[in-house]
Amino acid sequence: MTTTSTDVDVVLPCLDEAEALPWVLGRIPAGWRALVVDNGSTDGSPDIARALGATVVHEPRRGFGAACHAGLTAATGDIVCFCDCDASLDPTLLEPFVREVQEGAADLVLGRRRPEGRGAWPAHARAGNLALARMLRRRTGLRLHDLGPLRAARREALLALDLTDRRSGYPLQMVVRAADAGWRITERDVPYRPRTGASKVTGTWRGTWQAVRDMSRVLAEAPAEKGLVR
Repeated sequence: MTTTSTDVDVVLPCLDEAEALPWVLGRIPAGWRALVVDNGSTDGSPDIARALGATVVHEPRRGFGAACHAGLTAATGDIVCFCDCDASLDPTLLEPFVREVQEGAADLVLGRRRPEGRGAWPAHARAGNLALARMLRRRTGLRLHDLGPLRAARREALLALDLTDRRSGYPLQMVVRAADAGWRITERDVPYRPRTGASKVTGTWRGTWQAVRDMSRVLAEAPAEKGLVR
């Protein structure tokens, strides 16, 4: 099944990713729209993204969730994808994700990261992710292995989840609320490369565990009633 620019938007949260942007935007599948959400860059990232054909959305409130949600609300496509803007993940990997959603095989498709190359996924970041996956399993029953940023779902359904976290807990809150709503959630293995530039979240133990604390608060939410739009 083919898609058009009105079918799929790719949200790319961006904070000082000038070096990675050309590669990332060059890998957006033909006909899809790239939404680069600038979260306060000082390295010219918005101008580079615009020159490369991306739609630039400005989100002055700092936070990964704030940038992701600004992209979601700016999207117009039937299906919205999310991908990091640091060249650690290839946007072309989203094509089977989108097909799975289009064909009704899943409501939310997540990428399970498989590190390639030295330093692609530091030990502290992997440990934090593993701890969260275990907590998620206890909270929802989902047997997921990763809470990575590469994902795809239908825009209207995502908006209906009424996501409120604007920090590092946003990706997890999406999964938790989708699970509470009875969504079919699947994982696909994806190669995970060393990122370009320094990580803003998981580059240090301190950043990783701050993210874990953010996500732990999300897991403490009371389960929502099933039946949200899918």
